[in-house]
Amino acid sequence: MTIVFKVSDNIKEKMIDFYKDKLRPKTPPYAIFQAQEADTIITLYESGKVMFQGVSADIDANLWVDMERYLNHRVIDISGNEKKDSKKEEDTFYFYMSTIGSDEVGTGDFFGPIVVSAAYVSKEDISFLDDLGVKDSKKLTDEKIKKIIPDLIKRIPYVSFTLSNKDYNDWQEKGYNMNQIKAILHNKVLYQLKNKDYSYDKIVVDQFVYPKKYFEHIKDATEKVTNITFTTKAESKCASVAAASCISRYIFLMKMDEMSKSLGVSVPKGANEIVDSVGKEIVQKFGEEKLREIAKLNFKNVEKIKELL
Repeated sequence: MTIVFKVSDNIKEKMIDFYKDKLRPKTPPYAIFQAQEADTIITLYESGKVMFQGVSADIDANLWVDMERYLNHRVIDISGNEKKDSKKEEDTFYFYMSTIGSDEVGTGDFFGPIVVSAAYVSKEDISFLDDLGVKDSKKLTDEKIKKIIPDLIKRIPYVSFTLSNKDYNDWQEKGYNMNQIKAILHNKVLYQLKNKDYSYDKIVVDQFVYPKKYFEHIKDATEKVTNITFTTKAESKCASVAAASCISRYIFLMKMDEMSKSLGVSVPKGANEIVDSVGKEIVQKFGEEKLREIAKLNFKNVEKIKELL
């Protein structure tokens, strides 16, 4: 699929900034840049025309079509570029709508809790997020997160829940898997925030499991949120999911700092060999039972730590 249209000067500047970390090594003649976002290649030409090529070209193009409509009141019809397959609702962009979105961090980290947050971002607050530089938390450094999120949480309504590793291990032993735990916690924070009666267009969740399975996971919850739009890469499509991602990351980093101070050891993120080495040090200092409190015992790191002892 190939989609081409001309962008306004202010959108051109935003595109240059947005794709600066995804540039391809070679730039075609008369192009300002060529970048790659997943399976889509984006080329912005000096003429102001932008070309999207790939199976998801329509999805990536729609981000900028929506931005043109929101910022410049321009209506760009990309349907004539190439006949497109019918799009599912979850494949459209919601960045310039008033939304409630949720995201989590810590599920891939051996140490540290799982933090799930839901945030409400109105249309009026989207420019505030842009000015702060809020994007998917995975694309921001820890230092940047610590710098901008205190300002964000003063203005953006949110609800967060932190699941300690002790509780995580208890849930695992009762038969809950990671996706079940995530679904239950997403539902929890979404329900609490939705009940505050904010005016929103959609509730968006970064899809980590098929919707049918998600609702199976929360079937026993007495309070449920069901009017959800599930979409992949939601952090780049929806401002509230991006905000929730950053808030969760901020809380996670604060908890990791607290843990490091308490243990007298710099506790690393992730689940790599450095984690194994620090895990060995912690077990030697505090005993193996300490891992139940601060680590996810179903991770393979537990075995590796035991081999190092």
